[in-house]
Amino acid sequence: MYLIALCDDDAEELDQIENLLTEYQEKAEIPWEYKAERFASAEELLSEMRGNGYAPDFLLLDIYMQGKTGIEAAQELRKENCNSLIVFLTTSTEHALDAYGVDAVQYIVKPLEREKFFHALDMVLCQIQKRKENQIVVKVAGGGIRQLDADEIFYCESQKNYQVLYLAAEECKVRMTVRELWDILEHLPQFNRCGRSFILNLNHVVSVEKEEILMKNERIIYIPRNMAVKFKKEYFSYYFNEKTAACAARFGASVR
Repeated sequence: MYLIALCDDDAEELDQIENLLTEYQEKAEIPWEYKAERFASAEELLSEMRGNGYAPDFLLLDIYMQGKTGIEAAQELRKENCNSLIVFLTTSTEHALDAYGVDAVQYIVKPLEREKFFHALDMVLCQIQKRKENQIVVKVAGGGIRQLDADEIFYCESQKNYQVLYLAAEECKVRMTVRELWDILEHLPQFNRCGRSFILNLNHVVSVEKEEILMKNERIIYIPRNMAVKFKKEYFSYYFNEKTAACAARFGASVR
């Protein structure tokens, strides 16, 4: 069951969005279920998410509304680490760069066209599925099981039969060998081995200079000299492929 938040101060627009969702569901090759909640303002949406723990899988969000704009609401949610996917539905292309800044999946200019709206839903559901595939389960040192989104991991460092997973705000120590951990992560394209001791998430690499890698948490990791050329080639290949795909996914439908 997908939770979808519809936010627009025009009731007729909300009706149209719901009708398109129903049509999309009826035509889907793979059955899926959803529950849509309607919100007439950004403030109403923010209040529900903050006060009642409402956590939609994705938002279909208008920009021009009375009170806070959809962009302002999205910016506040991102600052609060909300990772719901966002599709903006608006009457102007003026805020396309702002949408990029809050990692919007799509930016669709009204009046809504069925083909573009359905394409946006395809992109959203694809990303949700990708997130599910990114979930890993590890045995935490000291006992217990923990489920993690692999993208939360900046890098992993081997310490004999333990691996330390460095996350944005904490470290997670797991009881397994580096080989066992790599068996879990190697099918995810964002991860790359760096020598015997490190597994890096390429999405969290800031720069690669000579034989040094700077991570987003300001840690410097040194590349073994005999691996430096290979690592740089793989990193830049991944980086440019991801940036090109992300740009096309976010703005392809709105710029055609």
